[in-house]
Amino acid sequence: MQFKIGEYSIEGDKKLGNKIYTKLYNLSKSQKNNPNAKSISLVINSSKSKEGTSKNTSGKILEYKIILITEVEVEDFLTGSKILSQTFTSSLTYKVQDQYSETVKLENKSVENLIEKTYQELLIRISENITS
Repeated sequence: MQFKIGEYSIEGDKKLGNKIYTKLYNLSKSQKNNPNAKSISLVINSSKSKEGTSKNTSGKILEYKIILITEVEVEDFLTGSKILSQTFTSSLTYKVQDQYSETVKLENKSVENLIEKTYQELLIRISENITS
C-alpha cells in the first residue's frame, strides 16, 4: 500500500473517525520515506446508530442492531484530484445481557468489529484507486 497522509479531517463522530484514521495513519507511516508513495488528503465522516430489533412481551428490548456509517473522501494531496469518494455502511446485532456492563462490553466490541470491517474495506478501495 503506497500512500502517505498529507492532511486529514475528521467529521461527525470524532471518536469513531479517529479510530479509522489511526489505523490508516499507522499503515501509511511505513511509507514516510518512500518517494513513490502518493500523498493523499483524507476526510472521514463517521456516525453510529443503535436500534432495538426485538422485544419481549413486556416491551423490554432483547436485541440491538448497531449501524456504522462512514463517508470517506480521498484526494491526491498535490493535484487535488479525487481518488475515492465512498460511503461504507455496516451493522451487527447483539443480544442484551443479564448484566448491563456485559451489554455495554458487547456493544463496544461490536463497534470495534465494525470499525475494523470498515477499515479493511477502505484499504481495498484505496489500493484499487491509487496508482503509483
